[in-house]
Amino acid sequence: MIFEEKKISGERIYQGKILSVRKDLVTAVNGQAYREIVEHGGAVAMVAVTEDDKIIMVRQYRYACGRAVLEIPAGKIDPGEKDPVAVAHRELKEETGYSASSVTHLGDVNPSCGYSEEVIHIYLMKGLTAGEQEPDEDEALEVLELPFDEVYAKAVNGEIADAKTMAALLMAKERR
Repeated sequence: MIFEEKKISGERIYQGKILSVRKDLVTAVNGQAYREIVEHGGAVAMVAVTEDDKIIMVRQYRYACGRAVLEIPAGKIDPGEKDPVAVAHRELKEETGYSASSVTHLGDVNPSCGYSEEVIHIYLMKGLTAGEQEPDEDEALEVLELPFDEVYAKAVNGEIADAKTMAALLMAKERR
């Protein structure tokens, strides 16, 4: 039997623009323990596939990693946004310029379930039409079209380290 922890009390210890952190006291198998939890409003990630089986990828510098990262388009769900599909359409357009006529929900992932509540909703997007990028003012994105099998191989051999991209490619492999 798995012991289910229950919250006894909690306090917010950090409130930021895109995430907050709280410290909860919980019941634990041997009494009580503290859990530090990252609160995040969620995100979407898109495997956007062209008619010739290429994936729309973005490369951007990720400060936390200290390097440029190759990943699928993605973005956070802003406060007040209720429909992750609408967010996926918005983020695909903003980051890549592409619009999609077909959207399939592939699944949801918890990128770090040991300390974060974040959920990323992953979508397969097809029927793409190219357009102009509309990135956020602090974003610098290089948009690439790469063969699906090439990107998948990069994920398998460790050239792609982004967890949401790896999970999304695994989900999309048989359904593209």
